[in-house]
Amino acid sequence: MQNVTDSFVSLGHWPSAGSFGVNTDILATNLINLSVVLGVLIFFGKGVLSDLLDNRKQKILNTIRNSEELREGAIEQLEKARARLSKVEMEADQFRVNGYSEIEREKLNLINSTYKTLEQLENYKNETINFEQQRAINQVRQRVFQQALQRALGTLNSCLNNELHLRTISANIGMFGAMKKVTD
Repeated sequence: MQNVTDSFVSLGHWPSAGSFGVNTDILATNLINLSVVLGVLIFFGKGVLSDLLDNRKQKILNTIRNSEELREGAIEQLEKARARLSKVEMEADQFRVNGYSEIEREKLNLINSTYKTLEQLENYKNETINFEQQRAINQVRQRVFQQALQRALGTLNSCLNNELHLRTISANIGMFGAMKKVTD
C-alpha cells in the first residue's frame, strides 16, 4: 500500500518542464491504468452494457415463455395421446374378445362340417360296399346259373336222343306260343 500512495504523491513532484521518465513500479502503474480504464468503461459503457443485459434478459424471458407454451402444448398432446391410447386399447380388447368368439364359432362350425363330411363319407363307403357286395353276389349267381344251365344241357344232350329232343323243343315252342297269346 505504501507504493500506491507513493505513486500518487510522486505525481505531484514530477517536473513539468519537458522531462519524461518511466515509472518502473509495476504495481503502481497497473493500478492507475486499471482504474482509469474501469472509470472510462463504467462512464461510457454503462448504457451499452445495460442494453446488452436488457436484450439478454428479454431473450431469456422469451425463451422461458416459449418453453412454457411448448410445455403446455406437449402436455395437451400427451393427454390426447393417452386418451387415444386408452381408446385403442379398449378397441383392441374388444377385437380380441370378438376375435376369440369368432375363432370359437369358426372352430365349432369346422368341427360340425367335418363330422357331417365324415358321416357322408361313411354313408358313401357303406353304399359302395353294399353295391359291390350285390354286384359280387349277382356275378356269382350268374356263374352258378350258367354252370347249372351248361350241366343241365350237357345232361339233356347226353340223355336225350334226337327224337326226344325234337319233341321237347316242340313242346316248349307250344308253351311259348300259348304264353304269347295270353300276354297279347
